[in-house]
Formats: sequence, C-alpha cells, structure tokens
Amino acid sequence: MVAGHSSNHDFNQVNVQFSVPDIGTGVGLLDQQKEKMIGEKVYREVHKQMPVMQNPWLEDQLLSVFSHILSQTQLQQPIGLLVINDPQINAFAVPGGLFALNAGLINSARNMDEVAGVMAHEIAHVTQRHYSRSQDAFKGQGLLALAGILVGALVASQADGDVGTAVMMGSQAALLDKQLTYSRNQEREADRIGMQYMYRSGYNPHSMADFFEVMHRSTSRLSFLPDFWFTHPLTTERMSEARLRANQLPAVKPKLNDQDFEIIKWYSRVLSRQTSEEQLSLMNRQNNFAGQLALAAYQIQQSDFQAAQAALDQAKKHNQMHPLLVLFQTDIYLGRNQLNAALKSVASAARIMPENRALNYKYAEVLIRAQQPDQAKQIVQKFLNANSRDVSGWRLMQLATNAEPASAIKAANVLRYRAEVEYWSGYEETAIKSLLHAQRTAKNNQSLSATINQRLKQMQQARQYKI
Repeated sequence: MVAGHSSNHDFNQVNVQFSVPDIGTGVGLLDQQKEKMIGEKVYREVHKQMPVMQNPWLEDQLLSVFSHILSQTQLQQPIGLLVINDPQINAFAVPGGLFALNAGLINSARNMDEVAGVMAHEIAHVTQRHYSRSQDAFKGQGLLALAGILVGALVASQADGDVGTAVMMGSQAALLDKQLTYSRNQEREADRIGMQYMYRSGYNPHSMADFFEVMHRSTSRLSFLPDFWFTHPLTTERMSEARLRANQLPAVKPKLNDQDFEIIKWYSRVLSRQTSEEQLSLMNRQNNFAGQLALAAYQIQQSDFQAAQAALDQAKKHNQMHPLLVLFQTDIYLGRNQLNAALKSVASAARIMPENRALNYKYAEVLIRAQQPDQAKQIVQKFLNANSRDVSGWRLMQLATNAEPASAIKAANVLRYRAEVEYWSGYEETAIKSLLHAQRTAKNNQSLSATINQRLKQMQQARQYKI
C-alpha cells in the first residue's frame, strides 16, 4: 500500500481526466522528419563517444517500458534505446524518439516504476517540444549545435561533473544564463506531464517522487537529467510538488513484480561491472533467483564456465523457462566448445519466441559457428527490417557473410555490412569509404550495385548535418 492512500486500485478501474497542453506546430518547430534526423545523429554520436552497453536482452526489456509510455503520446515509436556504462544517475531523450540512460540509473532504482518515472519525464520534454521551442530562444545556434552541446556535456560529465558544466557553459554561457528561468519552467512542466504519462501507462506516480529523493541523496554531481544542453538543481520545491501531485492520484500496481526488476538490475550491475563476486555469492547462498542468474553471468564474464554452470543449475531450480537461462546456458556450451549442445540449447527457445531478439541473435551466433550462415542471416534480417539502426544485428550479418564461400558478391556484402556497423557506431566517414570499396567490388552485379549506390547516397546526405 502506498502512503497516503487507503487502498490499491487497478489502473483500468480508475477514471482520471488529464489535460496535456497543446503547444501546436507553429513556426520554428521541427517537423517529424527533421526530428528523426536529429535523433539518429545523436544516436550515432553517443555510440561513438560513450561506452554503450550493447546487450539485446537488457535493451529490449527497457525499450518495452519506454515504448509503452510513449504510446500514451502522439509521438512515433522510438528509434532506439541506449544503455550507457556509467555509474552516475543520468538519462536523456532527444526528438525523434531516442532515449538513453546510464547503467547507474538502473542500478540505483528500487523498482521499474522509478525508471518509468525518469522515462516519462524525458518523454514530456519531447512532447512539449522543449528542444525545438528553445531553438527560437537560441537564435542562429541550430538544433544540431545544441545536440552537440548535449553529447559533449554527457561525455565530459563522465570524467568530471564540473568539466561537463564547463563544456555546456563555454561559448554559450550568456545565452544559457538568460534561459535559466525558462528551462526551470520546462522542468516543472516535464515533471507534471511526465507523471500523467506514467500514470496512464499503469505505473505508480509516487515512484517519480520516490526517485527524486533517491537522486537528491545521490553523490552524483548531475541533477535529475541533462535536459538537452544543461542541468538544473533538483530543488526541494520540485520534490514537494511531485509528492503532492502523486497524492492526488489513486495508487497503481507496479508494472513488473520485484523479481523481474531485480533480474534486470543485477544483470545490469554485472554488465556494467558495478558488483562483486562476493556480493553475488551471498545472494546465491540466500537462494535469490536474480542473484543466481547474475552470478552465472559474472562467471561467464570471467570465463569460469564450471562455476557459471553451478550457479545456473541453482537458478534452474526456481525457473526453467526464463530467457536468460537459455542465453547463459548457450554461452557456457560455447565457452566449452560444445557446439551441438549450444545449438540444441537455443534453437527450440528461439523458435518458440521468434520475437525475442536476444534469443534469436544468440541462435544466429551459434549457427554462424556451426557454418550455417544463410540461416543465420535470415533470422537476423527480419529484425534489421524492423530496425535498421541495430548495430548488433549488422555485426552478425557481417560475421555470417564472412563465413560464406569466397566470391565478389561475398566481398561486397561484407563491406556493406561493415559500413552499417561503422555508420551506426558514429564513424560516418569510415562507413562511406567502406561503401565506396563495396561499390567497386560489386560493379559487375547490377542489383547489388543499385542497393549500394542508394545507401551511399543516403549516408553522404546525412553527413552534411554536423554536430
């Protein structure tokens, strides 16, 4: 039961009307195509300049929450979600549907509702077009320049929060100072509307206020979120306002049960190396399922496959069907060079859950090792058709094509898949060079040449937009 409420209510039984301001689409606001371009540009720059954790299972768990909240708005579906390997509590959203969060945010949250509150706050910044509205205030600066300030500040803040502030306050100092009050108003608006979005999505609105308090106690020198170009202090006034708003709404049940979020949280801690073997071993001895899974993942990281199998066997006593059990078991078999066992481990699970990207990418990885590249490419291609920005998918396509018999077509395809990996990793010039090489290699194949030429033109056009 949440404090301040006499009982819990199912969200679907609550009839609460909200009014979200309509800011219109007046002169100076970005159209959707330009916003998508901004989002993709920042997506590539973040990949290039920051330690992005590429883990399909973790990404998709968080993306499902983000997409659900986004569905409460008029925005299009997201272009992507990135998890950054940084212990600070931090996150940001960019027009076009890009959301990024630090592992430190996941690792500090106590439930998924708190993470959802951060997502909803940032989505509200985008729906209210704070980014594009502020472009008018920053006359002549350009949105891509402001996006560059965002990325530069985030990169600098990893090393030192004061350095991050210095980057953001450099040549823009006077302009930013003039806009401070305006941006504080944006923060309040994002708090208020973000809480409405998370409530509509079935998340506990008190969790936004709860996480404000977590961040207030945090030693991080960044405030709630780096709202596109600079951060603001998390004032006690904002914290009080959030709690008052939450008290006006009936409580809702958490979207995920505690164990579901604990699995996400402890796996994130392993991937970001923000835990220890001693800590995980203690959870294992306490018969904690999330801890047992995390310990298995940790031991796989250390290439101690015997210890990983022991932890996984303990976890299987709780649950035989969790996708991470299959992923980790397959990794253990691969680590022991037991290819047939790995194939058997993952194949049936991937077929049962064809929409599960992590399982199917693991299946494709095993197929490549088993010299079945064509089947691997068919599996991966369906996910790339849905999301052409998927670096993990393009890397698998490159590996699969490398396993094919030698030919000019193979050489051209390896180059064009490599170009996609380079491009979405932020190395645009290198990607264009790879495509030019592919173009020369495929000159005798009309169909492949046309595909390469079209993609080359797209990359060259996108290169014109500089951050």
